[in-house]
Amino acid sequence: LRRTFAARGASRARVSALTRAGFEYPRHAMATEGKGALISVIGDEDTVTGFLLAGVGEVDVRRRTNYLVVRDKTTTKQIEEAFKEMTSREDVAVVLISQFAADSIRYLVNEYDKPIPAVLEIPSKDMPYDATKDSVLQRVQHLMGAEDAAATTTTTGAR
Repeated sequence: LRRTFAARGASRARVSALTRAGFEYPRHAMATEGKGALISVIGDEDTVTGFLLAGVGEVDVRRRTNYLVVRDKTTTKQIEEAFKEMTSREDVAVVLISQFAADSIRYLVNEYDKPIPAVLEIPSKDMPYDATKDSVLQRVQHLMGAEDAAATTTTTGAR
């Protein structure tokens, strides 16, 4: 615990005070220890370029990037491999995928159910967003519907 606080720049006295007080740093809050987590992007050239200009892009020591530009010549297999790699990396906290790219690997996106990295479908410049295809949104709506039904049952049953 002391090393965790020290790695984040906390003073030794502050670390001691926090540990004596029983404070525990929530390890599940960060995807990586000691470094910030990345956002990955899979999408068309304009979308990826926008995120790269915003500072999202990174190339690690093994020359792996955290983005994939999907073009006309990009195969479904390449999109699948990029999605699998990005969702299995420990340094990635969020995977943003353009909906048209997600449509080509819909079965992978639908079966993905881990909380970190979170997978979010985003619109692209040329293709509008269709909420009926977004599996994450569908799961949330399903859960909210289940909660609403449970609340209604509880309310009516209490009368």
